[in-house]
Amino acid sequence: MPTPQHSANWSSQLAVYLGTVGAAVGLGTIWRFPYLAGTLGGGTFISAFVLACLFIAAPLLVAEFMIGRYAHVAPTAAAGVMAADIGASRRWNAIGIIGTTASFLIGSYYTIVAGWVVAYAWKCARGVLDGLSRPAVQAEWQGFTANPWQILGWQILFLGAVAFISGRGIGRGIEIASRIRAPALLVLLLVLDGYALVTGNVAQTVRFAFAPHLSAMSGGVVLAAIGQAFYATGVGQAMMIAYGSYMARDAPLVRPALVVVGSILVVSLLATLLVFPLVFRFHMNPAGGPALVFDVLPTAFAVMPGGRLIGTIFFLLLILAALTPTLGVCEPVVAWFQARGLRRSAAAAATAASMCLAGVGSVLSFNVLAGWHPLDFIPLLAGKTVFETVDFVSGNLLLPLGAVLTCLFTGWRLDRAKFAAEVGGVTAVTWKVCRILLRYVCPVAIVAVLVVALLPGRR
Repeated sequence: MPTPQHSANWSSQLAVYLGTVGAAVGLGTIWRFPYLAGTLGGGTFISAFVLACLFIAAPLLVAEFMIGRYAHVAPTAAAGVMAADIGASRRWNAIGIIGTTASFLIGSYYTIVAGWVVAYAWKCARGVLDGLSRPAVQAEWQGFTANPWQILGWQILFLGAVAFISGRGIGRGIEIASRIRAPALLVLLLVLDGYALVTGNVAQTVRFAFAPHLSAMSGGVVLAAIGQAFYATGVGQAMMIAYGSYMARDAPLVRPALVVVGSILVVSLLATLLVFPLVFRFHMNPAGGPALVFDVLPTAFAVMPGGRLIGTIFFLLLILAALTPTLGVCEPVVAWFQARGLRRSAAAAATAASMCLAGVGSVLSFNVLAGWHPLDFIPLLAGKTVFETVDFVSGNLLLPLGAVLTCLFTGWRLDRAKFAAEVGGVTAVTWKVCRILLRYVCPVAIVAVLVVALLPGRR
């Protein structure tokens, strides 16, 4: 029995660009990228990341758009529709099922981090951090995470906003949010960059982030850059399959993929120019990890002139960075609920509620269950809290697995003529290069990341 297609569509090609960029450019770009660059040698990591985005993430985006645009159904059934039409097994639905599962798990803890961001925007605006010393800022963070009700409350607030926007649909919800968010994000980034470049240590930033450090190049840096390219673009999460399903049948695929990658590279650069001048100005550790956002930078905001305003703007920037990617992460799950008969608003509410419930264990990982390692009997997951377990399983196992299957399906199961016809609107050289990358380069790189993630020494 054929799978019924949905009727939702993007209103224009500009909406496609803004929606897909909005889904991809988020906390992974503004928060995660700077601390990875700080940890992994600055310019060396950045160079590897640029190459990974262009030659690994971009072809995978094309492949996911292709599957979604062709099928025009929920991601869990999309690859099966395409497979059936070329005489292959509907078991290729595993691509969308794995991706949707990964999106659900990621949403259950990503929205916790987004809740932290909302909370810290409120703290900065109220002046809670004003004049605090580094130990006092650390104590504020520890006190916040020690209270599960605070974490849960801010997560629910954020998820409620996401459910409201998503429930309004593609045109009246996601498109409007993306249209507002794109210029607002760029303006806030430029304002903060201007402040950081005028008041921060620019010379040390340039030496650290942009000077070549070929001696620091290693397999670990390359694999980390590939992993960040995955994290930043959202490939493997089925959200680009979902967004692809709202494209017109003749919509281009390569162009939006390059727009997404280009936007990520630009925002990553701007985030680097924002974070490191301030880090070096206040003689802080650029390899501070995730604590850069909730510990290191708030310490700088607490003592710098105009720190309350700058800190508030910074966390507002992060709220915007978290909003539309969360809409993207929710979309495969919303589409799954809709395919089972729920109205859009009910599907969005059910998605938010289920993600919140699934995230309770992760919330408690920072306080009540901080010492509990639920899967200690599995060597791969030994010593991990619920939050760390969900993060590892979704990011290090499900995403690479779904991405490899996407490469195998589009690169090997589609013949040359079918692949060329589906990519469409590009030169023969472009689609041939894309197919070669999906057949050989992407799967080898993904498997390498997966193997390294599973090695005992990397855990």
